[in-house]
Amino acid sequence: MLSLAGVCAGYGSFRALFDISLDVKEREAVGVIGPNGAGKTTLVNLLTGVERPDAGRIGLGGVDLTGLAPHRIAALGVMRTFQVARLFANLSVRENLMVAFLAATKSARMRDGLARADDLLGRATLAGLADAPAGTLSGGQRMLLQACAGFMVPDVRLHVLDEPFAGINPVVKDVLISLIERENAGQARAFLIVSHEMAIVRRLCPIVTVMVQGRVAAEGSLEEIARKPEIVAAYLGRAAA
Repeated sequence: MLSLAGVCAGYGSFRALFDISLDVKEREAVGVIGPNGAGKTTLVNLLTGVERPDAGRIGLGGVDLTGLAPHRIAALGVMRTFQVARLFANLSVRENLMVAFLAATKSARMRDGLARADDLLGRATLAGLADAPAGTLSGGQRMLLQACAGFMVPDVRLHVLDEPFAGINPVVKDVLISLIERENAGQARAFLIVSHEMAIVRRLCPIVTVMVQGRVAAEGSLEEIARKPEIVAAYLGRAAA
């Protein structure tokens, strides 16, 4: 469904990604892990059109995404969250969800959008804040709302989540995990999840891609990867490995 082949990217003379190849199947949840500086966020930026690759191809269901603008990639079914939640702070929590719904739906029915919004807010434990300005939410609540805004879009095929669990408390993490599991199973949407949270990656992602210094260093289940000394060394140092 998603396919990267030979993708390279850099900033001036600095090479951030080298010959990245990666596949995500329909309904699959793939984790992307790696130490800081491995190129994970650059990968996300390339997938969603924020940056353009220097070489290689990015395809979604046979459609070439390489070099397309972010709004065109979103229209083709790729949704993205950011490490720091990006919301309309002056709009209400519910209105933030409706913005996503109305922007993505050509023949939008307000009643359908409101029903979907209220369902998601209930599941995200944000129903009591539906009419509050989004700018008043805590950091964890903002991440939940950002994820729910992506789930409002009807025809998304792939959700790309960039460190969605960073800096939020365990209760909020559990709510977000449940939302992702429900969307992955019930709505048949694929996920590419970048995270340092190994326990969460193990729970959500049967397949994990490890990035080290701009390259794909390993792929497989987290248990398989943890048995590779060179991967452990990339995280913890040679002595620990």
